[in-house]
Amino acid sequence: MALLIDTSLLVALERGDAAGESLGDEERAISVVTVSELLHGVLRVRGPQQMRRRAVVETILAAFDAIPITEPVARIHAEIWARLSARGSVIGNHDLWIAATALSYGFGVATRNARDFERVAGLRVLGFAA
Repeated sequence: MALLIDTSLLVALERGDAAGESLGDEERAISVVTVSELLHGVLRVRGPQQMRRRAVVETILAAFDAIPITEPVARIHAEIWARLSARGSVIGNHDLWIAATALSYGFGVATRNARDFERVAGLRVLGFAA
């Protein structure tokens, strides 16, 4: 088994929260969406903090393979989106892409946002409390 590590968990670890350090021996990767979210966070910071944050984020990015969005991922994304929309239970767009990527590659998701990811049928979710 393998895990796709959600941005929320990586940000918590960056801030010194130990949650998620006990992920076990599963392979770990991130979505390209997580790459964008982490870099967006860096670019929003101004002043000397930006260099520190960039260094931390670049270290994180170097530690994980970034899983791309492919046509099979897009097809699963459309299915999940349609099902959740029909139930009136849509999750955030970025989380939807991360969930689709995880399902497409047969990964689970490790997150601090389990409540949203648990709405996705068939997705194995490892939740870590905030």
